[in-house]
Amino acid sequence: MSPTFLIIVLIALSVFGYYCGRARATAMVSGRVRELHSRPSYYGSYIALWCAVPAFAVAAGWLIFQPAITANIVVSSLPEALKNLPPDRLGLLSNDIHNLADGNIVSRTADPAMIAAADQLNYYRSVGNSALFVIAFVIAIAGGSYARSRLSPTLRARNQVETAVRCFLIACSLIAIVTTIGIVLSLILESIRFFGKVSVLEFLFGTEWSPQTALRKDQVGASGAFGAIPLFAGTLLITAIAVIVALPIGLFSAIYLSDYASQRVRSIAKPLLEILAGIPTVVYGFFAALTVAPYVRELGNTLGLDVASESALAAGLVMGIMIIPVISSLSDDVINAVPQSLRDGSYALGATQSETITKVILPAALPGIFAAFLLAVSRAIGETMIVVMAAGLAANLTANPFEAVTTVTVQIVTLLVGDQEFDSAKTLAAFALGLLLFCVTLAVNIVALHVVRKYREQYE
Repeated sequence: MSPTFLIIVLIALSVFGYYCGRARATAMVSGRVRELHSRPSYYGSYIALWCAVPAFAVAAGWLIFQPAITANIVVSSLPEALKNLPPDRLGLLSNDIHNLADGNIVSRTADPAMIAAADQLNYYRSVGNSALFVIAFVIAIAGGSYARSRLSPTLRARNQVETAVRCFLIACSLIAIVTTIGIVLSLILESIRFFGKVSVLEFLFGTEWSPQTALRKDQVGASGAFGAIPLFAGTLLITAIAVIVALPIGLFSAIYLSDYASQRVRSIAKPLLEILAGIPTVVYGFFAALTVAPYVRELGNTLGLDVASESALAAGLVMGIMIIPVISSLSDDVINAVPQSLRDGSYALGATQSETITKVILPAALPGIFAAFLLAVSRAIGETMIVVMAAGLAANLTANPFEAVTTVTVQIVTLLVGDQEFDSAKTLAAFALGLLLFCVTLAVNIVALHVVRKYREQYE
C-alpha cells in the first residue's frame, strides 16, 4: 500500500464522516436544526476531524521514523565483515543498498550480500506500509465512531471545530517560525566553524577572493584568500545598474497605469507588465548571455571602449528588466491607496493633473514607493542565474561596469557545487557569505517595513 493510496482513503473516510455527521445531527432533532447548538455542517466537520487528524498524525510519525528504523534493521543484519566497516564506507554501503532497492545505479557491482540486504529492505518497506495502512484505517474508523457517539443537540461542535482550526493555524505559523530559526542557526553554526579557520576581519575587509587550494605554498591561494569585499562590490555594482534601469521605468509605468491610462488599457497593460515577474530567471540569463551581452560588447567596440564578453552592465540591464514588475506593481498599489480626497482637493484649488501627481500624490505615496524600491533591491541582491550567465565568475574589485564581476550568490553556488567536504574553509565560506547576505537583505527589509509603518501612521 503506497502512502498516496492511504492519503486518498483517509480523505474519503473524512468526507464520508462529514456527511454522516451532518445527517446524524439533522436526524437527532427531526430536521429542526434550530434546536442544535451548532449548524449541522459543524457536526459533520467534528466527525471528519476525528477521522482525519489522529490517523494523519500516526501516518506522519510512521513515515518520518520508518526509513531510519528499517535501515538500522537492515544494517544490523549484514555480515560481520560489512558491519565492522569504517563509518564512511558503511554509509556508502547503506546508500548502495537503498539505491539497489529503489532500482537506481549503485557505486559498485552488487554482491550477494547487497542483493539480500536490498531484498530485505524492500520486504520491511512492504510490511511497514501494509501495517501503516491497517493501523491508520483502524484509527480513522475508531475516531469517527467515537465522535459519532458523542453527537448530541447540546454538543458545542462549532467551538471544538474552530479550536481545531485555530490550532492548525498556530501550527502552520510555528512551522514557518521554526524553519526560519533553523535556517539562521545552520548559517550561524557553520559560519562559526569558518571563522575558526579564517579571521573575521580578513573576511569582512579583505580585498582578494581566492578560495581555491593552490598547488604550491608560495601561491596566493595556498591557504585561501577569503576577502568578501570584491564579492559585495560586484553585487552592489550590478544591483545599482539594475535599479537605475528599473526605478524610472517601474515608477513611470505605475504613474501612467494609475492616473493616465483608461480602464481598458490598464486591464491589458498591467497583466502584460506583470508577466515579466513570472518569467524564470534562467530565461533572463539566456537572454542576457545570448542577446544583451553581445550587443553591449559590440556597442562598446563601436565607441572604442574595451568591454568584456561578460560584463556587469549586461547583467545589470537584464536584472533591471526583471525587477520592473516589483517596483511597478507595488508603486501602483501605493499610488491607488492615496485618498481620493487629496486629489479632489488639489483639483478644486485649480491644479492640473501633472501638478497633482508631482506635488500631492507622489509626496503622499513616497514612503510606500521607497518601500517598493527597497524590496526590489533585496530581490536584485539575491539573484544568481543572470549573473552566472552574463557577468561571469571573476571576483574583480572594480567599479567599471564593462568588466566581468561576480556576486555573493554566485560564489555560494560555485563553492557548493559537486561533492564537498564540510571541513575545509573553502566550503564553509559559503555559509559565511550566506549569513552576511542574510543580514544585508534582512536590514533592507526592516527598513522597508519601518517605512511602510510610518506611511500608515501618517495617512490612515
